[in-house]
Parts: sequence; C-alpha cells; structure tokens
Amino acid sequence: MKQAVTVVVATGSLERWPSLVRAVASARSQTVMPAEVVVVVDHDEQLFRRVRRDLAGITVLRSAERPGLPGARNTGAFHAQTSLIAFLDDDSVADPGWLGRVIAPLSDRTTVGAGAQLTPEWETGRPRWLPSSSWWAAGPENRGNPSGTVVRREEFRQAGGFAAGDDDFGSRLSGVSGGRFAYVGAGLIRHLAPARLTFASYLRRCYAQGRGHQHPAVDRRTGSAARPGVVVTGRAVLRDLRAGQMLRAGGLLAGATALALGAATRSLRAGRPAQRVLAPAR
Repeated sequence: MKQAVTVVVATGSLERWPSLVRAVASARSQTVMPAEVVVVVDHDEQLFRRVRRDLAGITVLRSAERPGLPGARNTGAFHAQTSLIAFLDDDSVADPGWLGRVIAPLSDRTTVGAGAQLTPEWETGRPRWLPSSSWWAAGPENRGNPSGTVVRREEFRQAGGFAAGDDDFGSRLSGVSGGRFAYVGAGLIRHLAPARLTFASYLRRCYAQGRGHQHPAVDRRTGSAARPGVVVTGRAVLRDLRAGQMLRAGGLLAGATALALGAATRSLRAGRPAQRVLAPAR
C-alpha cells in the first residue's frame, strides 16, 4: 500500500514564475498522485497573490519563518499531515514517475528518506569542459539541496527541520533513528541550469562539495553510502583524451583536485584523516 505524500514547493521570486508553473504542473501530474501540493512563498506578497490567483488545485502558504528557502520549506513541511514529505524546487521539473520511484524505498522502515539525482536542463548548452559526472555542479547553489527528495514526517520533525546554511541535514535526519537515505537514480528531476556556470564557480562548488555533506545515498555498485562528487579514473580521463575531449578531461582533473582539497580541509579541521569522495562514474 502506497503511503500518502505531500509535495512542498518553495519559491521566492516572480522572475521564476514560468519555471514555478512548470514545477507545480509536474508535481500534479505524477503517476502516484500526492495528497497535497503546497507552494510556500518566501516573503514576497506580490508573488503570493499571483500564486493564489493563478495556480489552481494547490495549497498556498506564506513562509512563517525568517527569509530564505530553508524557512519556506519548513513552513510547508510542518503544515503537512501525511507520513511522507517530498520537496521540489521552483526551477525543477519532475518526471511523472518521480514520486512513485522515490517513495518506494520507504517501504523499508529503516529508510528515513530517498533522493533522485538532478539532471541539468541547459539554458545555453552544456559547457565543453564540464564532465557528465559533475553535472550536479550546475544544480542549486546550496549544498545538501533537498529538491527531488522525500523524507518521513516524523523524523523530519524530530530533526528540527532545515536550518540556514544546512549542509548536513541528511546526516542529522539519519541520526534521529539510525536510518539511511536511499538513492533512486538519475533522470527523474530536471533542473534548469542557467548560463552563469563558469569554470571558476565550478571549482568553488567542487571545493565546497568536498567540505560539505550531501544527503547520504546508496552506491548502486556497493550498496554503501556514497557522496556525490567527481570521480577520476584512468579510464574516464583516457576516454575523454581519446575522444579529443581535452577540455572535459581537464575539467575532470581540476574538479577532482578541488574536491580533494575541500575534503582535506574539512578533515584537518575535524582532526581526522581525509576520506575518499566517490560517485558513480560516467
């Protein structure tokens, strides 16, 4: 029997109106229909009035917390009455099978949440230097972004919800009950990737990724927890070089170096040896 789920969409800018409309439409077009779609407006009264006027079949709330998407998400999550809560960003579009796939692992009570990898939808084309294994760098700016994930309401409330700058929410949520996060794969969430991604910002995000925590995800090869990141293997680099993709091979190496530096910095500050950061190879 499927568990009931509420989809929370946090939004905060009229500039994203077209993408918000797409996000809400995708949430309401799931093969497993949500019990409720909640749009939470982050302290923008004009946007709140437009959402309430123009988007039918949803619940519209004003954020009850301080400005910022974490507070908006919390407002929607604490409003939810269902046992499961799903999150979708206002610049993301969910595949019709998203909810069905992402709630399936929660039939196991030891699973506290599940997530789907965000696939970029390029505004101006994919940068030539960006390797496929690093597409996450074109995604939302904050580490540990919950778009596309589903969590148990009980554990979410016990964990206290999201906090500003929260980069270890997945770890905190898992720590509530000793449960785990599951990973259901790619292709379920398309995230609008704006043209702002530069090589410098890519390296900064790789470094930040190494320092921060993402929601733990199950590595499909080993079944163990893995953190999204840049995988450098001899085969991957050689494949790019043989294909004449010099820029992409360089991007892979540079991103991995920045990722490793970030992980080393975090480990040194924590007083423990650096850990390898892996993700499924291309």
